[in-house]
Amino acid sequence: MKAIRCTVWGPPDGLTFDTLPDLVAGAGEVVVDVRAAGVNFPDVLTVQGKYQVRPPLPFTPGNEFAGTVRAVGAGVAGFAPGDRVIGFTRTGAFAEQALAPASALLPMPDEMDFDIAAAITLTYGTAYHALADRAQLQAGETVLVLGGSGGVGLAAIEVAKALGARVIAAASSEDKLAACAAGGADVLVNYERDDLREALRAATGGRGPDVIVDPVGGKYSEPALRSIAWRGRHLVVGFAAGAIPQLPWNLVLLKGASVIGVFWGDFTRKEPQSHLAAMARLTGWIADGTLKPLVSRRYALEATARALEDMAARKVVGKVIVTP
Repeated sequence: MKAIRCTVWGPPDGLTFDTLPDLVAGAGEVVVDVRAAGVNFPDVLTVQGKYQVRPPLPFTPGNEFAGTVRAVGAGVAGFAPGDRVIGFTRTGAFAEQALAPASALLPMPDEMDFDIAAAITLTYGTAYHALADRAQLQAGETVLVLGGSGGVGLAAIEVAKALGARVIAAASSEDKLAACAAGGADVLVNYERDDLREALRAATGGRGPDVIVDPVGGKYSEPALRSIAWRGRHLVVGFAAGAIPQLPWNLVLLKGASVIGVFWGDFTRKEPQSHLAAMARLTGWIADGTLKPLVSRRYALEATARALEDMAARKVVGKVIVTP
């Protein structure tokens, strides 16, 4: 099989496109013929050795995929060759075949295509876990989404709207804000052009957002936190801007606010039943049209490095996928 390999820590242009032996399913494992694999910002960090988890070298990067079951190992129940599945693993998705424990797979709805199925686990799973679980978002509350045009950002806009919230989306260009508007955002803020705090004050009548979804970090986190409403919840999702902000804790005290960590990957492993229930709700929303994931570009498997470079350069709107 063909696979992308990371043999040294570094930028994506150091990845190789190699031929490997076909995978073999061990006890409790499933081999999947990958039809599409989602590209996410953690993939960029992982190949550089900068993510929270560093897999041993060499490895095949990529952690979400959709495809058909090729083979099952001993003791696997509920999956058989030919079944359409959605998978999430720490590594291994950027290849023609992926190996995963059966517990990391979900049945793929018949009406869903592989591109969409490969684009929903991390972004929509993160957004739902952040808003419904960690923030306990209530209908009628106001949500600020930083980096609104990214994969997690657009998912957060849609999930927040599905939960009955009013959404303020912030992004760095008019094209990106247009994608936020198409996703259902009620208020748009260009935080490269406008003063973020003034824009939030105007959009909320001075009250501030109840919930902040922050997958960006960098220079935007502090002004967002300074604007938060009383008893607001600032969700720390990631640091796409590159810098981890040093927030003044007196702001949390003065607003009676909470800063809440969101680590969806470990949530799926430590609370698998809650993860399955969340994914069931999300796939139901996709099936009935409540959620409409945006896949903006597709890359061939051998062009995976370019996909990661575009992700790192913040050129991506919505989700992009690799198609072996």
